[in-house]
Amino acid sequence: SSDLDDVVEFSGCTAKAAGAFESDACEIYVEGCETSPVGYLEGVAVSEAYRRRGIAGKLVSECERWAREKGCTEFASDCELTNTDSLRFHLSIGFQEENRIICFKKML
Repeated sequence: SSDLDDVVEFSGCTAKAAGAFESDACEIYVEGCETSPVGYLEGVAVSEAYRRRGIAGKLVSECERWAREKGCTEFASDCELTNTDSLRFHLSIGFQEENRIICFKKML
């Protein structure tokens, strides 16, 4: 068994114990992508006691595997402009920055 199997128990596309992730296959336009559907990493979190062990990267790899099984050829994610830890993490596991945006809303 791998280190990931020892620490994280998978159930579909979620993980228990040390870490968790949420992934989806988006049919709508995803910034910087040219295909559809696109695998999309909604979030990844690792319990503090298990951080700095490569678990988050392994969780994302599992999401990428899942996305490939769904027919996706691209995988995307996002983070807040001020979340430099998330930016560094994404870049360290092979993502490339496509764009920076500011989102707006208006109450009706």
